[in-house]
Amino acid sequence: MADLHRLDASELTALYRARKASPVEAVRAVIAHIERSEPKLHALYAFDPDAALAAARASETRWADVQPLSALDGVPGTLKENIATKGTPVPVGTAASLLTPAAEDAPPAARWREAGAVLLAKTTMPDYGMLSSGLSSFHELARNPWDLSMNPGGSSAGAGAASAAGYGPLHVGTDIGGSIRLPAGWCGVFGLKPSLGRIPIKPPYPGRAAGPMTRTVMDAALLMAELSKPDWRDTMSLPYQLIEWTALDRDVKGLKLGLQLDAGWGLAVDPEIRDAVVAAAHAFEAAGAIVEPMPAFSTRAMIDGMDRFWRMRSWLDMQALPPERAALVLPYIRAWVEPAARLTAAEVFDGYSQMGALRDAAVHACQPYDFVLSPVSPVSTYAAEWAGPTNDPARPLEHIAFTLPYNMSEQPAASINCGYTGSGLPIGLQIIGHRHDDLGVLQVARAYEQMRPQQRPWPMQ
Repeated sequence: MADLHRLDASELTALYRARKASPVEAVRAVIAHIERSEPKLHALYAFDPDAALAAARASETRWADVQPLSALDGVPGTLKENIATKGTPVPVGTAASLLTPAAEDAPPAARWREAGAVLLAKTTMPDYGMLSSGLSSFHELARNPWDLSMNPGGSSAGAGAASAAGYGPLHVGTDIGGSIRLPAGWCGVFGLKPSLGRIPIKPPYPGRAAGPMTRTVMDAALLMAELSKPDWRDTMSLPYQLIEWTALDRDVKGLKLGLQLDAGWGLAVDPEIRDAVVAAAHAFEAAGAIVEPMPAFSTRAMIDGMDRFWRMRSWLDMQALPPERAALVLPYIRAWVEPAARLTAAEVFDGYSQMGALRDAAVHACQPYDFVLSPVSPVSTYAAEWAGPTNDPARPLEHIAFTLPYNMSEQPAASINCGYTGSGLPIGLQIIGHRHDDLGVLQVARAYEQMRPQQRPWPMQ
């Protein structure tokens, strides 16, 4: 039973059902694995083994009575630090925050507990979630389990690292420009950014979504079945739909897939990444799908405008802090927001309008296709100590050209591993669907999961 930390959620619950293993045994195995690995990885915040074991014992009783709360009862995992859990402070990655215990569970945390899943810990993130990095002024530096000198990405940094390292099967991140898909891609796991509002979240914000980060597509589907349940507190949430999330079998024959290899701006796509994504497209073609090139649709003006708007939003947030607390924010973040002090109202409003321009462009570009394939990122990961692939606050968003459009357009988009660089780091394939077709994205991802080449062993076994 020492290898229980390697099993996925459906494998664990099958053992629970057959009484060949218990939630307590599984949670103990994961805790032991975390205690071996976490001193090197630094993926966790508020790790609470005692609370996890208490939840596991309650689940063990339910399984003994043949009354599990859900298909995830007793399965261990984590929630991103910015998903509030009652009684735990939410520092949002920054030393500038006051550590006030959260008054209530946010919607994803509430659904997690209702399903009987076991919460091991929260996962680390950078200051305010504004970096694609494991760098934080509050948390220890999170690292990529495939290579500890490298970055796991972000802002769901700890979630990506924890999933790849085997800290339980279930992990939940958030995404406003790529913060689920980027660390999923760089850590070699599956990550789904659902349609806006599919998973209720608090606080809601344009483009912001919570979603699963798991080692398998099926585990993500099992999480979607619970996380997508309604919660009135999300004023931007979709009407609840009873979706058969685990109905993942789908023949891709005849599907029309767009292949986007040029985002229109940002960093050039590394040849290794391009080749891996093209190979994935060829696999779909061999299975009967129709793959056509998809031209670039986003522009430099769109991203520069949105950068201005986001700088102003963050500058205003920092201006509201007492000077002694503002000084605790990462120097990179302070350098990024500082130019906002000189922006005019017209420049900020024009920047805000670029969100709508990018939304319209993305929806229009995707319309001819059933799904779209692209790289998750144009580059593989980078030094653990860096704030992003450029490490330059004047050019902070150059790596999100493939992910950002689908936050603005509210479309579901997933990352799934499609290969490895010459140095052995994972490469993410992005699969994008039409708005609200979250199940379709999961189905196409599952089809690729079954056709892709054999994967390398997980790190930190």
